[in-house]
Parts: sequence; structure tokens; C-alpha cells
Amino acid sequence: MSEKGMNLTLKIWRQKDSKSKGQLETYPVTDISEHMSFLEMLDVLNEQLIVKGIDPVAFDHDCREGICGMCSLYINGEAHGPDRGVTTCQLHMRMFKDGDTIYIEPFRATAFPVIKDLVVDRSAFDRIQQAGGFVSVNTSGNTIDANAIPVNKHDADEAFNSAACIGCGACVATCKNASAMLFVSAKVSQYALLPQGKVEAKDRVLNMVKQMDLEGFGNCTNTGACEVECPKGISLDNIARMNREYLKASI
Repeated sequence: MSEKGMNLTLKIWRQKDSKSKGQLETYPVTDISEHMSFLEMLDVLNEQLIVKGIDPVAFDHDCREGICGMCSLYINGEAHGPDRGVTTCQLHMRMFKDGDTIYIEPFRATAFPVIKDLVVDRSAFDRIQQAGGFVSVNTSGNTIDANAIPVNKHDADEAFNSAACIGCGACVATCKNASAMLFVSAKVSQYALLPQGKVEAKDRVLNMVKQMDLEGFGNCTNTGACEVECPKGISLDNIARMNREYLKASI
């Protein structure tokens, strides 16, 4: 790559709102450094659009540290782009070449309606979490110290691995069925593995799965694409665990 940087063609999905018809718009960007993050590149584009009097491209972002998951974009047919184990904000332009055409779209699922351009409404995940992804605690003054209950190290490690899910929605976006099973199973597993979570285990899994279905997510067919695209490497083992929990609760 030359020192002057890369020249790229961006094909970006533009959509006014969920009720409007969207389309891909073409924007050239020049002199893009390989050291820029993908979102910094979009910042450069938006600065140019604002100067020209064009409505800037709406995209979600917050921490830009790979923690919050808000930056979720579908880049060249892959959730979070061509790199692995990273969110979009951690993706760098060195993953692309001078002259590339980059397609940038929102996460697509019936349960993730487009708010504007690349921003989607992922509040369905919040409602699933609110349906049972928590542990009820007595706060009347008789609370028990969090460290008073011994937890097997293997279970604790597995619970931490499940809790690493940031709820970005990459699993849904990459699944041919738009299934939320990896997300929901991670949230179920996080508590199913801990003694504190076993008290409400039955209601939790039944309520969360019910809410998942109500939101319009598809079912899992064990393709495995969700695990591959997940920026936190959440394991398919969680889905198997959730299925076992659901079966026990149903019986």
C-alpha cells in the first residue's frame, strides 16, 4: 500500500426509517490510512458528506473498545466484517486493500427493525433479558454476602465465559434463520451454572424462550455460523445447555 493511503468505494445502505424503502448508495473515500479503525473511516466519510450538505450516515457506536456491542455492522456479507473475535469498532482498515469496494449494511432480522441507515432496534434482546435473565435478591436488610456460597471453579469459569456475551446481535445477523439461540442460551447458561441461579431456573428458561419466540426470531438449525461470527467466541455448548434446561423445566 502506498503512503498516501487507500482509495475505496463504499456501498452503504441508506434508509430513512423502518417504514421507508432503503437502497445502497455509493460513496468514494480517498487517502484512508490502514491504521484507521472502520468507524474512524466512517467518521471521515460523514465529515465529507456534511461539508457537501448531504445527510451523514447514521451508525451506532459508543465505547469503541469492543465492550458494548453497539457498533454492529454487516460488512461485505459478514457480521462485524472480515476479522475474527472483534467488534466493528475493533476492525481496522488494514483488513482491506486499495481499490476495494466495501458493502456496509445493517444487521438484518425481522426482530431488528431499521431505525435509520445502519442503526437497528435491538430492544428485543432487552425484553428477553427482562423476561428472566436475572437473579432475584432479597434487599430487605437480610442480604447474603455474594461470596458466602461456594462455587465450583469449573462452573464459575463456564459462567464467566457465557457472561462474556455483549448482546451485539451478530449471532442473529449471521444466522440464516435469524435465530437468537446463542444469545439467549448464553444468558440462560450464565445463571444455570451458578447456585444463585438455580432457584429460578425453571421460570427463567421458560420465560426467556417464550419471549424469544414472541419477538419473531427464527429457530436454531445448528449451522454454527453464530459461534464463528461472535466477537466474544460464545460457544454452541450454551445452546445444548439451554435445551437441557428447557426440557427439564417443561417436564
